[in-house]
Amino acid sequence: MQDPSITNSARSPDLERNDGGDFLMNQTVQNFSWRDLNVTVKDRETKQFRDLINSISGDAQHGELIALMGPSGCGKTTLLNVLARRAASSGAKVIGETYVNDSQVDSKTFQRMTSYVEQEDALIGSLTVQETLKFAADLSLTGSVPKIQRMERIRTLLEAFGIQKQANTIVGTPIRKGISGGQKRRVSVASQLITCPKILFLDEPTSGLDSTASYEVISYAKELARVNNLIIIASIHQPSTTTFKLFDKLLLLSSGRTCYFGKTENTESYFDSIGYSIPLQTNPAEFLLDLVSSDFSGSKEPAGERVRAIQNAWKESAQSILVDSQICERVNSAEKGTKSWTEEDMTRPNGLSITMALLRRSFIKSYRDVVAYGIRIIMYLGLAIMMGTVWLRLHPSQEYIQPFTNAIFFGSAFMSFMAVAYVPAFLEDRATFAKERANGLYGATPFMISNFIIGLPFLFLISILFSIISYWLSNFQPTAEAFFTWVMWIFLDLVAAESLVVLVTAIFPNFVIALALVAFANGLWMSVGGFLVTPKILNPFWKYVFHYIDYQAYVFQGMMVNEFSKRNYSCGAGCQCMYTTDLADQCLIRGTGVLESYGYATGRTGKWAGILVGIIAVYRLLGWIALYLRKN
Repeated sequence: MQDPSITNSARSPDLERNDGGDFLMNQTVQNFSWRDLNVTVKDRETKQFRDLINSISGDAQHGELIALMGPSGCGKTTLLNVLARRAASSGAKVIGETYVNDSQVDSKTFQRMTSYVEQEDALIGSLTVQETLKFAADLSLTGSVPKIQRMERIRTLLEAFGIQKQANTIVGTPIRKGISGGQKRRVSVASQLITCPKILFLDEPTSGLDSTASYEVISYAKELARVNNLIIIASIHQPSTTTFKLFDKLLLLSSGRTCYFGKTENTESYFDSIGYSIPLQTNPAEFLLDLVSSDFSGSKEPAGERVRAIQNAWKESAQSILVDSQICERVNSAEKGTKSWTEEDMTRPNGLSITMALLRRSFIKSYRDVVAYGIRIIMYLGLAIMMGTVWLRLHPSQEYIQPFTNAIFFGSAFMSFMAVAYVPAFLEDRATFAKERANGLYGATPFMISNFIIGLPFLFLISILFSIISYWLSNFQPTAEAFFTWVMWIFLDLVAAESLVVLVTAIFPNFVIALALVAFANGLWMSVGGFLVTPKILNPFWKYVFHYIDYQAYVFQGMMVNEFSKRNYSCGAGCQCMYTTDLADQCLIRGTGVLESYGYATGRTGKWAGILVGIIAVYRLLGWIALYLRKN
């Protein structure tokens, strides 16, 4: 029996009404069709081309909910990606045509009139449900839509999806529990409906949900399609009987070929006509999946032969021929002068508005999500206490020169090394960006700018807190100028380290790989930075290939100059000075003598800081290029 709450939500105000803004497109999508779609890839072992999708045609009318169904590996997600004009597979070749209102539209325009909900909910866990929809509106609706109308639209969506009671509940993080899995799916769909897409693609919307939650999600999708004249195409694995009957049409696939396409209510009569009757009291979806699976044989005939027979029966059926002929007839008779969608019909916020929205969203995420910066602040405070107490109250005498140097190396190297803790936070941001970029909301530039800016105040806070504890406990040069110079180097060190994380994670969006590469890179920078082996005797290969691009090297020598350039150290009893300087007759060591042993000159702080800023800029630029070129 249907849940009353579902029926009530279906009666909520429709989502297509004109709120006075220019974000509604001037045309309605009456139909969406595809003809002779083929996807081929080259097999890595045989080097021969094989089909992922073979000669698939179909169409959908406004208000319809279409199911893409088939056994695992049949090509559901591949077909859904092709229909949504996304990358089908690495190195895949796509042939075929898709039509909107029986006409072809360019990819950019198509992207603006459609939305795609990923199988995995790429939601920001630290935002509330209402904030998630608010930022979706800020990133997609132009400034000509007043704030009051945006909030009204958000309220409408919350009511339509039955999640108004969860409006102020966070989505949920690994540390803080939020809304349920079914509610997350509804939030994902609702956030894509802010822009009134005409075609909505859902990739496994019931994945990980029980039968009740699955029915709930598909019920909402059906009502949205009916009430708002949307076309919704969803890939689905194994729906229950009640969920299966909610779909208007079924496209059944096996091994990349069509086994059936038509009204869901006609599946029983069609399969009965080709000799495969659906038994009574049987879940039709489950029966059809078993029927077209080529992995297991039935009792009467081998699975492969059965599937080929079903595919051939469809190809030769009157329904298949009718689908192709209707698409061809409509396309050929389409009016040539029909106005198509233009950029003006679908204006979106400018780059500045998007960047500001991303900054606001990132700020909320940063102070709420302890994984992003909270845990890191605690880690760095612990490191500061450890450093300050291990190197406690060092004295300006020669036996403490090496401990001073060790403390400088530890403070600079391990501060940057611990930036690996930023990898999971950036991976979450990157996943959100990939989803929103694929839906045409914004590109790599505003994402990288907002990511860089939002990190600066937090990294500066970490630098100050770390320095206040460690600098004075260790008794470095006790002047305000030296202290704030130390803070500057720590800050630049952290910004460079985080920029390295962004670069590596942008190229390799995998937690284990990114973590390993960032750790390896920091180990490399420690080795060639100048402390373990001084630049004077460092192997030429490592010196000229890596030392001069090592941001830790500039931080270390900057800190060394900050400590030793204006400080003298006593030689102790007997005046046996470790370093010979012009103060030897006074039983003192001038700090510049220590710097000379490393080959460091004074008066180059500005130059080294400039080089460090340049390295940061290069890391960020390369990260931007990586995100710009990668499409997933």
